[in-house]
Amino acid sequence: MSKTGTLVALAEAEAAEAEAVATEARARAVRLQEEAENADADGGGQSRSDHGAVDPGVSRLARVRDLVPGWRRLAAVAVVVCSCALLALSALMIRQHRHVQADQRQRAEFVAVARQVVVTLMSIDYNDAEGAVQRIVDNSTGPFRTEFQGAAEDFVKVSKDAKVTTQATVNAAAVESMTPDSAVVLVAASSTVTNAAGAEDAPRRWRLTVDLQREGDQIKMSKVEFVP
Repeated sequence: MSKTGTLVALAEAEAAEAEAVATEARARAVRLQEEAENADADGGGQSRSDHGAVDPGVSRLARVRDLVPGWRRLAAVAVVVCSCALLALSALMIRQHRHVQADQRQRAEFVAVARQVVVTLMSIDYNDAEGAVQRIVDNSTGPFRTEFQGAAEDFVKVSKDAKVTTQATVNAAAVESMTPDSAVVLVAASSTVTNAAGAEDAPRRWRLTVDLQREGDQIKMSKVEFVP
């Protein structure tokens, strides 16, 4: 082969090698581009999914997650408010119940005293007239007590002279009005009377209003009136 042919062969070989390198470089560039596009597609899809742009279900879930803390706070506030309201209502009911119980006890106390006072006032035994008078005085106060003490001697004398015995029974009693320290009680009573002649009257029925007044730890009669 001539020198010129050898140079041509070398040139062709170098050109083929260069073409092979260029082809390999183009293939590698294509692969790199495809890998980059695939990576972008995967990352972008994940990002869009995370932000709710692609998957509606994920979007709704994200919104629910965002709202849950707020609803929890509102629910906690509602529970506290309801608990406070229930406690206040319970306290009010307990106070009202205690008030009703105290009112009932007070009424029962005034009624019991009024019943006893009427029996004491209208039950007289001439054999113990002085004792009957003293019991009336001890259970009375105010103007009634003063007035009765002024007429006590005449009362005892008449009872003994006529040998009068009276027995009273209370049929019913109820509070008409009341304050913590006083009350007006309506009393329905009946009484029988016997005397020295041996006569015995049929039971007579009475209606009375009894004014009561608290003095220390005792309740006493301050006024009594017979009503039709």
